[in-house]
Amino acid sequence: MTVKSRIEDRLSEALSPERLEVVNESHLHAGHQPDFSGAGETHMRVRIVSAAFSGMGRVARHRVVNELLKDEFNAGLHALAIEAAAPGEPGAR
Repeated sequence: MTVKSRIEDRLSEALSPERLEVVNESHLHAGHQPDFSGAGETHMRVRIVSAAFSGMGRVARHRVVNELLKDEFNAGLHALAIEAAAPGEPGAR
């Protein structure tokens, strides 16, 4: 199972999102460090819209997502960009 699919499964299970997109952006970071070619699944972007985020601020939403994905960070995920919104908010496209 890929990192992307594990992230999708974990967030879907925990947050029942109405929209979820997980994008591997590792290739965009090639060359940022001498030994990093951009291969693999080390840099991911999550775009998620979930009613679970209603009433939460941006930092709280990020904490929820980061906590849910802590095993992925422990296994080698290096960076995660998070775009989290509640239904009906700007960015809930």
